[in-house]
Amino acid sequence: MSGTTDPIADFLTRIRNAISAAHETVEIPASKLKREMARILDEQGYIAGYDVEPPNADHPGEIIRIRLKYTDDRRSAITGLRRVSRPGQRRYVPASTIPKVQGGLGTAIISTSRGVMTGHEARQAKVGGEVVAEVW
Repeated sequence: MSGTTDPIADFLTRIRNAISAAHETVEIPASKLKREMARILDEQGYIAGYDVEPPNADHPGEIIRIRLKYTDDRRSAITGLRRVSRPGQRRYVPASTIPKVQGGLGTAIISTSRGVMTGHEARQAKVGGEVVAEVW
């Protein structure tokens, strides 16, 4: 365990660092929330896919292996990732004020009582929640 106080910030930072180093994949210790975030990144087309791998000799816990997605000229499909709600400063919003990211071009990841979903899905479901992160 890397001993981070904010595993979601760690998740986003690992992706950011892997992109700046032009890696094909990035490994992240798994959690339910991080699996859901990987699913959303995949569904929204920001990554090429992901796998959850069982614990092994190298990793005592499950890991998520994310396959990063690049354009033909090696630009990442993800141009930005931002942690919105932090452990010291949680950010909850009602369905009516879910933020639009980059004028609707990006995706807000919201943790709701009905599970983790995109800002768009949460607006449609008329459910608010914690704004975990924004991706664009």
